[in-house]
Amino acid sequence: MSSNRHLDEAWHYHEGTSHSYHSIRNNSHYLDWANHPLPFKIYSTLEPRRLPREFPQSGVAALSAIGENVRHNQVSSPTLDDLTAILYFSAGITKRRPYPGGEMFFRAAACTGALYEFELYVVCGELADLAAGVYHFGPAETALRQLRAGDHRALLAQATAHEDAIVHAPLTILCAGTYWRNAWKYQSRTYRHFGWDNGTLLANLLAVAAARGLPARVVMAFLDREVNRLLDLDSEREVAFSVVPIGYLADAQFPATPPVEPLCLATTPLSRKEVVYPAMRQMHTASSLETESEVREWREQLTPEERPPVPADGIPLQPLNEENLPRDPIERVILRRGSTRQFAEEPISFAQLSTMLERSTRGFPADFHNPSAALLNQLYLIVNAVDGLQPGSYYFHRDARRLELLKAGNFRREAAYLGLDQELPGAASANVFFLADLKATLDRYGNRGYRSAQLEAGILGGKLYLAAYALGLGASGLTFYDDDVVRFFSPHAAGKSAIFLTCLGRSAWKK
Repeated sequence: MSSNRHLDEAWHYHEGTSHSYHSIRNNSHYLDWANHPLPFKIYSTLEPRRLPREFPQSGVAALSAIGENVRHNQVSSPTLDDLTAILYFSAGITKRRPYPGGEMFFRAAACTGALYEFELYVVCGELADLAAGVYHFGPAETALRQLRAGDHRALLAQATAHEDAIVHAPLTILCAGTYWRNAWKYQSRTYRHFGWDNGTLLANLLAVAAARGLPARVVMAFLDREVNRLLDLDSEREVAFSVVPIGYLADAQFPATPPVEPLCLATTPLSRKEVVYPAMRQMHTASSLETESEVREWREQLTPEERPPVPADGIPLQPLNEENLPRDPIERVILRRGSTRQFAEEPISFAQLSTMLERSTRGFPADFHNPSAALLNQLYLIVNAVDGLQPGSYYFHRDARRLELLKAGNFRREAAYLGLDQELPGAASANVFFLADLKATLDRYGNRGYRSAQLEAGILGGKLYLAAYALGLGASGLTFYDDDVVRFFSPHAAGKSAIFLTCLGRSAWKK
């Protein structure tokens, strides 16, 4: 039996990394600032190929880019400007702030602990302004470094069992997570954060690609060993997590694949020492795919999403009319986006909450979604202060675009507790909890379904981030007390597992 079907591994990891009131207080871990990891992967012997510092903006409104998907087989080939925009607005440095003894870097997408453990790589054929090859994106210089010369798309197509979007893509972006850069603070829970942090990054990527008229699809079914080998990753430290083909060419012919030999390229150590947390590596190994037939079978496990019945008295969303929507372009919204560190205890409007929910949950192209864009996660809310909506706990019926009131009441104190005893969810106007039926997901997809559920929650949370900032509001992603979240929303949420939390509201800093 494939390791992906040893489901005890996923349950062991999930339960072993669950937060509780007692587990947090009994954890003696401290932050060793003298051993803080570098925020960048630095290839010390490769020269950078600088990307254009000035490139045309799309002009497409953020709320349109978040909610729209470009048709998969729409013929289009990204230019170097397109690639630069996608990389920069997904993982680039958008702000720099000096402090005594150093400089703080702020990236385009949110990340747990601002540790930015994801690296982006590009595999492309011959483009108008870029030679075919395998490249690493360096956000510090907004540059590419060529790791391999030549067109390696055929190897990538084989590693994905000839996924159609990969076969026809002029270029593919590969996202790889670095264990230690996040585990320095979060220890074994880092593998959950891989999904969240890769997801918020991909929310930006998908929106920018859509704004530029380029089809993009999230691909999770691939041969881990082959993709890691192509990128020359030390899989004890860094592993490929998701693959996103960009653009579409009708001609799917590839030249002969150049040999893929070990490169042994020198990189700067992240810190003076790295601490190994075996649980996260074991979870990755247990969710790896090993043969092409396994990749194909994984991709064929699509079944219709199970949806609870919509109550007759459900509350329909009331999103802003198209003519009243802010028109700020997606690029401008990303540049002003940040993680809100303090909310004003003030209401937002039901129209604003409705718009954020409606735009962020329209679905996105992925090989773990069926044609109706079913989601693995379901949305539960604690509403603290939304004009036109009674405070309380709610379930969001995505297809019907309705909210179901589960329990009325002021739950600010409960929200703060559930968010790991932090002030943010108690002060937020609304909190969106992503819960998944992990049993159904694991039964269908194996352990790799765990990766997909975490990634999907991160993408949806990232879309909520962008929608909030497009509306002039704030957002922040948080962790939580796992079982207490499920208990709070039960009996409706019985049998589900807490995956992610996004807080929404008005930033106190803008008062």
